[in-house]
Amino acid sequence: MLTHIHGAKCIGIDAVKVTVEIDIDRGIGIHLVGLADVAVKESLLRTTTALEALGFHIPGKKIVINLAPGDLRKNGSGYDLPIAVGIIAASGQRDLPRAGHFILMGELGLDGSVRPIPGALPFAEMARQEGFEGIILPAESALEAAAFREMQVYGVAGLGDVVRILEGREDCRDLLIWNTPRYKKVHRARLAAPRREAGVDFADIIGQEGAKRGVEIAAAGGHNIIMVGAPGAGKSSLAKALAGILPPMSREEALVTSKIYSVAGKGSPQDGLICLRPFRAPHYSASMAALVGGGAGDNIQPGEVSLAHGGVLFLDEVGQMPKSVLEALRGPIEDRMVSISRLKSKVEFPASFMLVTASNPCPCGYYGEGDRCTCTPTQRQSYLSKLSGPIMDRIDLHVWMHPVPAEKILNARKAESSEAVAARVLKARLTQTQRFAPDGPATNAEMSTRQIEQFCPLDENCRSTLERLMTKMGFSMRAYFRIIRVARTIADLEGAADIRPQHLLEAASYRFLDRRNLYELMR
Repeated sequence: MLTHIHGAKCIGIDAVKVTVEIDIDRGIGIHLVGLADVAVKESLLRTTTALEALGFHIPGKKIVINLAPGDLRKNGSGYDLPIAVGIIAASGQRDLPRAGHFILMGELGLDGSVRPIPGALPFAEMARQEGFEGIILPAESALEAAAFREMQVYGVAGLGDVVRILEGREDCRDLLIWNTPRYKKVHRARLAAPRREAGVDFADIIGQEGAKRGVEIAAAGGHNIIMVGAPGAGKSSLAKALAGILPPMSREEALVTSKIYSVAGKGSPQDGLICLRPFRAPHYSASMAALVGGGAGDNIQPGEVSLAHGGVLFLDEVGQMPKSVLEALRGPIEDRMVSISRLKSKVEFPASFMLVTASNPCPCGYYGEGDRCTCTPTQRQSYLSKLSGPIMDRIDLHVWMHPVPAEKILNARKAESSEAVAARVLKARLTQTQRFAPDGPATNAEMSTRQIEQFCPLDENCRSTLERLMTKMGFSMRAYFRIIRVARTIADLEGAADIRPQHLLEAASYRFLDRRNLYELMR
């Protein structure tokens, strides 16, 4: 008897349908075909042991299991569940009339229990798009798909629950993820938990008003920013405070970010989508694969640039990072997408993030602080030379920070809170949303050259101001457009309809680390 059970496979952050065909006929042996990797082939032993543990028997006939399409490599342990259900249905041990109406994915334990798998959220989205009644997943994985209330999302604890659902004889509403004790527990905990706040509030940072202004502009327009200064100047604190002034994610942003985390096996342990903007801060010793993404064969995983999608990628001590790793960021910063190619596969992951970096100005860390620096001009130039011209062109704002004097610390007044700054950032972001609706970029930093010409017209005064700046400072063409983008954000923060010369001048003041100025500065 030939039986069809439906599973899925992730390619990037999207899923495609995989049909598990099981045929039982005269002969002997169990044969698995369809470009399955070692983990899938091992599932046969897990599956047969789990079936016998639950009282099912393995037919003493030839069992052929085909994972279609046959030219798509299948990997992972998630095919245990559809294979087990297919054997039960094909052997006639249970009548499962609803088996073709659901996507089934899950790893089986030897006792018939079902264990979580990565990729649950893309699987559920695909099930909805393909018109299935719903999806059956391990309870922990089903929590990720709890946002898809327009279809049936079942969270099961074992193979017996799956058979019960597919037989269709009983009311199985208790197995819908929203009715399970696990969901109710995490949902209550989520509602009771206070809103997550940044570890550092702007009010707790003394002084550094210029740097705070730069961070506010970066947050308002989604711009990349680098902070350079001596140890203890507050670079890391400002980066952490930035997380507290970012606006909440839209549902579309939350869905894409949640899919990335789901594919990486880092899905939300709570109910539904990840709604807080990610803040990723990898150590400066992180490898290129860890930062950009990678893996062997078809098992390609997203890196930090993708896990930071919709949020912040903070690179502290960027001067200590290998130059090859830093150069690998050029593509994702510009394209907001990372493409990872292997011999037989190519995967693309979204990577639209704010790059926030911090660095000392020299190896000893004290250049610019009186006579404390012990480095030679060559050492200073060499230290920041890892930040090549193309990388610096892609960073919109350069901020130099000096340590706050002791007398200012002792006599400091309470500064403006993150809540007040976040209100201005949100207002500027809403202005950008209205400007670019419905199909434009999300922020000013994402504007293309054509969109800059459309949304950032410059009058004669602005053109002459920008021409003088370009001639005097030696900016590249990429820096030219970066200045306009930042100026547009500054105007949005002020509520101005058009860019003015003072906006351009302030935006240009954040370009002091461009290549020509950098060499002069470090002499």
